[in-house]
Amino acid sequence: MVYRVFLVTVMLLSFSFAAFDKENIKSFEADFLQIVTNESGKKIEYKGQVFIKNNGKVLWKYFEPVKKNVYLINDLVIVDEPELEQAIYTKLEKSIDIIKLLKDAKQIETNLYESFLYDVKYLIKIEENNISSLSYKDELANSIEIKFLNIKQNIDIDEKTFQFLAPDYYDIIEK
Repeated sequence: MVYRVFLVTVMLLSFSFAAFDKENIKSFEADFLQIVTNESGKKIEYKGQVFIKNNGKVLWKYFEPVKKNVYLINDLVIVDEPELEQAIYTKLEKSIDIIKLLKDAKQIETNLYESFLYDVKYLIKIEENNISSLSYKDELANSIEIKFLNIKQNIDIDEKTFQFLAPDYYDIIEK
């Protein structure tokens, strides 16, 4: 479930609503601030950078508080944890029809949209024709908000960005 919600979050970033031609978006790159708040109000913040191409490839590079890279290549998720010297490979179980999810999104306020997938409600905020933030509650009732800064769309992102080769000394975990 975590990877499914994560994949939907990532894929939503590769499209926008408003005056945007979502069918012709080729790439998305941005810095992000992810704020996770649990039911008791405790918060943890993650900072990093995200790279997305419309060919099903995504990379989340986490810089703080820990270094971690999350690669999404179609239905394969690779979590590279350099500090633990390990990589976790996971195949996604359910397909996700992102186009349908986006087409089904309903505008609920100016520049605010709502969409549902697998009983999870996503709120998508649009500013200057870009997705500026995304928020939802995960399966553990944590509130997740991801804010995007320094957004670049339809730029050339080298395919090498999405390649991961585990060093020989890594532990490889397959789920």
